[in-house]
Amino acid sequence: MKYEIKIPTVGESITEATIGQWMKKNGEAVKRNDVLLSVDTDKASVEVVAENDGVLTITAQAGQTVPIGSVVGSLDSDGKAAAAPAPAKEETAKPAAAPAASAPAAGATASPGGIHPDLKNHQSPAVAKIVTERGLDASTIAGTGRDGRLTKSDVANAPAPAAAPAPAKDAKSAPAPQPIVPRGPSRQGDQKRVPMTTIRKRIAERLVQSQQTTATLTTFNEIDMTRVMELRAKYKDKFKERYGVGLGFMGFFVKASIEALRAFPAVNAYIEGTELVYNNYFNIGMAVGTEKGLIVPVIKDADNLSIAGVEASIRDFAVKARDGKIAIDDLNGGTFTITNGGVYGSLMSTPILNPPQSGILGLHKIEDRAVVINGKVEVRPMMYVALSYDHRVIDGKEAVSFLVKVKEGIEDPERLLIEI
Repeated sequence: MKYEIKIPTVGESITEATIGQWMKKNGEAVKRNDVLLSVDTDKASVEVVAENDGVLTITAQAGQTVPIGSVVGSLDSDGKAAAAPAPAKEETAKPAAAPAASAPAAGATASPGGIHPDLKNHQSPAVAKIVTERGLDASTIAGTGRDGRLTKSDVANAPAPAAAPAPAKDAKSAPAPQPIVPRGPSRQGDQKRVPMTTIRKRIAERLVQSQQTTATLTTFNEIDMTRVMELRAKYKDKFKERYGVGLGFMGFFVKASIEALRAFPAVNAYIEGTELVYNNYFNIGMAVGTEKGLIVPVIKDADNLSIAGVEASIRDFAVKARDGKIAIDDLNGGTFTITNGGVYGSLMSTPILNPPQSGILGLHKIEDRAVVINGKVEVRPMMYVALSYDHRVIDGKEAVSFLVKVKEGIEDPERLLIEI
């Protein structure tokens, strides 16, 4: 019996997908729940598994973009796997018969090796190579091979030719000019064209949409990371032992952002038609760079999680992203986004909004800088932070105050634990 393999429905707004890679070969026998292929949508990669045992027939190749629900292959439960092709037999190469030696031409003079010059110059490639490399004169070497031919041993043991005497130097003569080596041809015309993946096309569309449909501004501040770094250093081992995850900085920033969103709800709102929609829940998107492009998995109801719960969610998303197993539901429903360019060394940036959201927090590299503390210059670990916001929804005062609230939470991290 034959079973069709179809592109699954992966989201209400997704109408097509690109076949990423077939994990099994055409004609191969597969088992139920084996991964057959990966499918790239405009949001994530999805794996399609076999629903039955059978022999695979592929009808749509990797790289093809097909509508959702399309049949891309089949499984035949009664079929037999294609036999592997037998390895080709290696035929033993027979050495070519040596050509008969030609008779010496009349009147030719024999060389010191006792062989006619025509035979003397008939060298094997290996012998000719040694003669050339050593700069020898074959006519002066005695051959010990058949009919007096030169062998590798003959030319290898032959004395090296005498070096020509170096010309006398003229003290007054100028050094010889160095030759001008011409540059190679310009590589300006070299190009490589690669079709955009479905995810990359969607990213491009959304970035342009964000720039064209929002009134985006960015405000900046800087945060002294001393207290949170001391807290992390003090408790990270016990934290890892108890919760099984590392104590990073992102957990603190998520909790600080939630407190700021509570204080300034417009940052957690969006425009729908002529209305402002205020979200009374906190789904925090975490921008993650992957080989296929940027994705933003969402920590749902992050306000109900402890810092350990937030860190565990981030770890799980990282593993899923690495393995290409981010689900569509993981990417939906975000109300606010955090992006961390600092992991790549970014010192400052202006993040782009993730529509329909009205705010995105950008984190950056921690660097030691000289700052004034109580009238004294001290070196502190500092981080620039940026809030990009939709000015149609959020006023400048709210945006600046939001960022100050995040700063206060990170610089006094204990207050995050008691939510004040």
